[in-house]
Amino acid sequence: MSGHSKWSTIKRKKAKVDAQKGKIFTKLIREIVVAAREGGGDPESNPRLRTAIQNAKENNMPMENIERAIKRGTGELPGISYESCTFEGYAPGGVAILVEALTDNKNRTSAEVRHLFTKHGGHLGEPNSVSWMFEKKGIVVIDQSETDEEKVLEIALDNGAEDVKSEGGVFEVLCSPESFETLRDKFKENNISYQLAEVSLYPKTTVKLEKENAVKVLKLVSALEDMDDVQRVSANFDISDEDLKSIESEL
Repeated sequence: MSGHSKWSTIKRKKAKVDAQKGKIFTKLIREIVVAAREGGGDPESNPRLRTAIQNAKENNMPMENIERAIKRGTGELPGISYESCTFEGYAPGGVAILVEALTDNKNRTSAEVRHLFTKHGGHLGEPNSVSWMFEKKGIVVIDQSETDEEKVLEIALDNGAEDVKSEGGVFEVLCSPESFETLRDKFKENNISYQLAEVSLYPKTTVKLEKENAVKVLKLVSALEDMDDVQRVSANFDISDEDLKSIESEL
């Protein structure tokens, strides 16, 4: 199993702190604005906006904030114009990292991302240097305490899942982006909570890390995710459950 799912457990704990700082709302609002700008303000005909609204609701964003963000995207209200950009690079241990951002100043964001890579022992690469190592997937991560494997498999296989993995105390369900909403909603209908549910870039292969490099990589990923401009960080690391547990307090 990739570090993607294991990292989600730490991210969930970090999210409580991020929420207090308002960081989650900042990222969610940007995604709603851009989704509405690019695909229109009607979530019924705009899957990206529909998913962004769902994520906002799950993070307890008030509906008035959501509606205001949609209107900014459609131009009904004035607002900042955000540009999508992607950065690719390598972290210690040869881990490939792909950073997706929404920014109103690409030069500023680029400089900040480059600084963080250098600070944490990595380096930025050229466009397409690591993107080929990832593919877009729908991902749902469920704590094994929520339900049993048989139920997860039943829902997954009946609703377009491509694979179900069980490791590190979680079930990781993978599907095509087209099947994601149906699969996620079916888990919700069955009152099965999830740690993570998103369409993102999933690594085709992973790099196994020992503890020393694992700490460096996770600190880099964490620093990148803390940037307001950064929406998502994808990486192809894998860390043992034992090492992840032992270094969690260092992050």
